[in-house]
Amino acid sequence: MANLPLTLTCADYAWVMPLAAGAVQPDGIDLTLLLSREGSWPGRAEMLRRAAADTAVHGGESSMAGHLRRVDKGDRSLVALPVFPLRNFTARDLYVRKDGPVKTAADLVGRRLGMYDWVASGAIWYRHFLSFVGVPPDQVQWWIGPVDEPGITNHIYHLPPDVQAAPAGRALSEMLISGEIDALYSPPRPHRYHPVNGPIVRLYPEFRWVEGTYFHQTRIFPPQHLIVLRRAVWEADRWIAHSLTDAFIRCNEVFHKAQRSFPYSSPWEVAALEEMDATIGADPYAYGFHANREAIEVFCEQARALGIVERRVTAEEYFAEYLES
Repeated sequence: MANLPLTLTCADYAWVMPLAAGAVQPDGIDLTLLLSREGSWPGRAEMLRRAAADTAVHGGESSMAGHLRRVDKGDRSLVALPVFPLRNFTARDLYVRKDGPVKTAADLVGRRLGMYDWVASGAIWYRHFLSFVGVPPDQVQWWIGPVDEPGITNHIYHLPPDVQAAPAGRALSEMLISGEIDALYSPPRPHRYHPVNGPIVRLYPEFRWVEGTYFHQTRIFPPQHLIVLRRAVWEADRWIAHSLTDAFIRCNEVFHKAQRSFPYSSPWEVAALEEMDATIGADPYAYGFHANREAIEVFCEQARALGIVERRVTAEEYFAEYLES
């Protein structure tokens, strides 16, 4: 019996390359991964858009928050797999003006904080981190807009009445430098960031320490994107949900083995890997439902508390089709 051809989109993460190159193959599936290029943020956004909206592909990398909002509204047109190609700690993404008033997290209370998106997965985890460091998200004045240029998300939504949109044509990084906002939360580094010479610097220059503390206390390495399938594709061959998930798990294992066997992609990678293993364990990128259930529950509850969804969605409801497969 011939293998089933499937095409998925994804960003060009190093850890998916064993699958993209065919070194790992899903059982019963001829998989084609369409990848963005050169780490492009707009390119990654295009891959996410196509996964959800382009019927020429069968699914791919998608926003966890976008899928949560669909489930909240009863839209089960896409099937979520417990595969998380993008995770990120968030202390590193918090930027301030070098000569500005914000020197500690406590200084953010009552201040103007810019953010690239209101409903994105990363933006949900950002506010979870703020709560962790003692800054209630409702005690911040929020401004939403492009960091340097548009194009890193595709979400369509209305801002709450107490949240401001950046003026048309203005970038949040410009507003930070000019003093119109006091801090900035952004996944890509702002163009004017420099760790020594500024004018934009990180609030947490030694972010590994605070992110390690966050992990030790929450046990969460925040998942932000997942893999989805079109429902019609899944309904025709439900076994593909577990075949693909198992293949991504094996892909992860192959990548991490190679990374540790030949840790020379950066001068001090071996030190970084040893520190990671000691701080958060040898498999922080674990896929699968049970390994990630607690993080999914926290994510769904955070989105509900922020008003991004109207009700509590459980991890079991979020991954209902996968669990039925």
